[in-house]
Amino acid sequence: MSAQIVFTEIPASDPERARRFYEILLQGEVTLEDGGPNPIWLLPHAKDGHATGHIYPGQPATNGAGATTHFAVNDALSDAMERVREGGGEVVSDVIDIPVGSFFYAKDTEGNSLGLFKYRS
Repeated sequence: MSAQIVFTEIPASDPERARRFYEILLQGEVTLEDGGPNPIWLLPHAKDGHATGHIYPGQPATNGAGATTHFAVNDALSDAMERVREGGGEVVSDVIDIPVGSFFYAKDTEGNSLGLFKYRS
């Protein structure tokens, strides 16, 4: 079976604040798409690639209690930790090593749980 996770939707009580956070964290433009029933802000993705997710106006789970979306990074996890803080989020764990790489947990500006993951080279 191929990968089962297709897309992530990230609720934000303040989508503009969340947009700024994810642009800093993911080092790319988050673009507004306003053609559907609700506005959405698409996360950065490869040109001509499939979208990986979006931010939408909604109520996040309380204080990191919902699902955790993990994002892969290419640079050092310490650099990703700094971007979390710079964007107004919170780093909530040390780096955790697993057989295929390392990651840490954080919360975005809306309180959503996220992980930043680096594959082992």
